[in-house]
Amino acid sequence: MVTVAVLCLAVLCWPAMPARSRLHSLHPTTSRRRYRRPPRPSSITLTCTAATAGWLVTGIPGAAAAALATATAQRRWRARRNLQSSLTAIDALAEAIRSLVAALRTGAHPADAAESAAIDAHPTAAAPMRAIAAAARLDGDLPRALAAAVSPTPTALTRLSRAWSLAQRHGLPLADVLAAVGRDLDQRARFTRQVLARMAGPRSSATVLALLPALGLALGQVMGAHPLRVLTTTPIGHVLLLLGTAFLCAGITWSGHLTNQALPQ
Repeated sequence: MVTVAVLCLAVLCWPAMPARSRLHSLHPTTSRRRYRRPPRPSSITLTCTAATAGWLVTGIPGAAAAALATATAQRRWRARRNLQSSLTAIDALAEAIRSLVAALRTGAHPADAAESAAIDAHPTAAAPMRAIAAAARLDGDLPRALAAAVSPTPTALTRLSRAWSLAQRHGLPLADVLAAVGRDLDQRARFTRQVLARMAGPRSSATVLALLPALGLALGQVMGAHPLRVLTTTPIGHVLLLLGTAFLCAGITWSGHLTNQALPQ
C-alpha cells in the first residue's frame, strides 16, 4: 500500500520531458510551438498543502489521494481557463486581421499595414502582426516567422501563414484572402461558443456525478455507518480511499476529454 502511494506521488511530481520541444525547434516550419504556461507556484503550494493535510489525517494514502484530487481539479480548471484564453486570442487575431485588411485596401505596404495593425491589437495578436511585418519588410519566410511567435492560437496562425503563402504563390489579392481568413476565425469562435453553451448540460451532469461520492459519505455519516472512520483508520479503508480517489479523478478527466471532443479544433 505504501509503495502504491509513493508511486502515485512520483507520477504527480514527474518532470516534463523537454526532448520534444528541442526536436520541434529543429524544424520550425513544420512544427508549431504551443502556448503553455508554466506551473504557477500557487498551484504547487496548493497541491503540497492538500497533500500535507491528507498526510496529517490518514498518512501517506491520504496525502496521495489529496494530492491527486487537487491536481485533477487544477488541471480541469486550467483547461477551461486556457479555452477561454484561446477564444479571446482568436477574437483578437480576427480583429487584427480586419485592421490589416483595411490598411491593405487603402494601398499600404503589407509591412506597414501589419505594423499599424499591431499597434492597436491585443498583446496575443500584436506578436503575430509584428512577425508578419518583419517578414514582409525583409521578404522573409512568413511561416518561419510565425513559428517563432508564441501564441495561444497556433492553428489560427497556421491558417494565416498558409493563406498568405497561397496569395503570394498564385497572385491572388492579399486583402481578399486575409479577409476570408478573418471571417473563418470569427465563425469558428462563434461556433465554439455555441457548442460550449450546448455542452453546459453534460458538463453539469458530470459535475453532479463527481460529487455523488461525497454525498454518499455524508449520508453514511448521518446514518451512523461512520464511513470516514473506516477510510481514515483501517488499512482496507486506506486502500479504498486511494482507489476511490483514483477512479474519481480518472472519471473526471475522461468526462472532460469526451466533452472536449465536441469542440472544433
